[in-house]
Amino acid sequence: MAKIRRLVLDTLKPHEPNIIDLANVLSEIEGVAAVNISIYELDRMVENAKITIEGEDIPFSGVSDMIEEMGGTIHSIDEVVAGKKIIDDADTLQD
Repeated sequence: MAKIRRLVLDTLKPHEPNIIDLANVLSEIEGVAAVNISIYELDRMVENAKITIEGEDIPFSGVSDMIEEMGGTIHSIDEVVAGKKIIDDADTLQD
């Protein structure tokens, strides 16, 4: 099976833990090299967050389990890069 190199997740999380703590916990997962979390919407009780994770062999089940353990849920998987290297989207006529 190909190795997952990048995941972009749309998530819903409570205000606590904050994104610093969540990023630190996710970055400790074996196979994860970097975590970026951006909040794009706030509510009284929850935050919508875009989580970008890069690494050599990201274990999706480990990531999803940790997000759930920290009180969050994954709404959608918005991007996946798998294989021997990371490639970025190329501009197309649809863009």
